[in-house]
Order: sequence, then C-alpha cells, then structure tokens
Amino acid sequence: MKFELPAVELFYNGFYLEEPEGNNAFSYDRRVNKKIFIPPVCKGTLKDVKAGQEIVFSEIEDGIEHNKTGLQKFVITQFKGKETFVFDNHNHAFFFWLYGFKKGIIPAGLPLVHVDQHSDMRDPPRFPDFKLNGNLDLEKVFAYTNRTLNVGNFIKPALALKLFSKAHVINASKDFDIEFDQPLILDLDLDVFAPEMRYIDDGYKIERIRQWIEKACLITVATSPFFMDQDYAVRLINEIFA
Repeated sequence: MKFELPAVELFYNGFYLEEPEGNNAFSYDRRVNKKIFIPPVCKGTLKDVKAGQEIVFSEIEDGIEHNKTGLQKFVITQFKGKETFVFDNHNHAFFFWLYGFKKGIIPAGLPLVHVDQHSDMRDPPRFPDFKLNGNLDLEKVFAYTNRTLNVGNFIKPALALKLFSKAHVINASKDFDIEFDQPLILDLDLDVFAPEMRYIDDGYKIERIRQWIEKACLITVATSPFFMDQDYAVRLINEIFA
C-alpha cells in the first residue's frame, strides 16, 4: 500500500503542549517552564535527523528543573525497505505504530522488540476508547498519544489493543542474546547507550540491533532528550543505520 506522508503532516505540524497533560504533566505545578514543543514531521533520510532548540521535555529532579531540547523535526524514512520513524519523546511510537497498522504497513499480532534502558510498561491514566479496525480514527490516536500518554506508559495500551502479540523488553545483558525467528516490530530507544548502560558493550548492542533490523517490518527510534544528549543521539543513529 502506498505510504502517504501528508496524512501524518496534518497531525505533526509543530505545536506546543501548554496544559498539564501527556509529557507536559511532569512536575507541572512546580516548574517555571510551562510548555513543551512537539516538532513537525518530514519525509526524508536519516541525515535529516538533527538536534533542535525547542524544549520538548521539562521535569524537576532532585529539586532542579531540567528543560531538555529535542529534535528539529521527526523524520519518516525507509531503511533497507522498512518504514522507519525517528522522533524524540518515546510515547510518539504509539501513534506511528497505529499509523503503520492503519496504512497496512504492518499487521496486528507481531511481537514488539523494545530495546530501551527502561521498560516503559507503566499503566496509563486510561486505556484507549478506540479499537483496531478499519474505522480506526487517527485523530483519536493522535490526541491519546500526545495528551494522555507519556514516555513511560505507551506500551501497555498497544498490548491492550492486541496490536502486538507480546512485548520483549531488551534492557539487560542476557536480553541482547535473544534470537527472534519471526518478523517483528523493532522499537529502539537510544538511551540504551546512556552511560548507565555501558556495562553492556556498545559494539555488541549495535551488532544485535542491526540483526533485529533485518527481521523488522517497521522500526521506531526515540532519541530520549531527558536521558540523552541529542547530538550524541544523532551520531548514534548514523552509526547504527550505516
């Protein structure tokens, strides 16, 4: 089925969240900064993934307010013939998964391989009030992704919809040894390369991720601004997807 970018541009056209919802709810009442930016999307290549200047994540940790910048734009591309979506905060994966399903890029029922420093398996404030079918409303999906979900709770809603047969969380040494013998959805968070994860050799992580790319039907990549320097995240993308 033909991939139609304009449908995505209608949603991700660059806007701010100014209310305490989605990722903007973290420490909202205690923060000086009260808004975060959701970048626009473009169709291009991985060379179009660049660090931006807008604050996309704001949180207070140990009494200090951290305002983190993200990407200039989210990028939709193809890598080895596989639809690939690159964005900053990880909850956006939920929209792109369902967009891929809606467009016939992926079927329901494949396993999700979630490579991430964190499990992101918290319960959301509420589960979706929509279902996987031909009438799936992307406007509802978009609103739910941005105004209900956050970076730590976007996987269980996808499992509740039965979009995936199972979520395999890859965040420990033994996990990187897992072999998958069937098509999969690869969900990569670059914070798996954060300093806390250096106990697993970076070269081995890249090797295994590249092997899973070969099995993937669709790939989502998060640059995780709260945990990763975005220039470093961009360099990692260029190395992994070389």
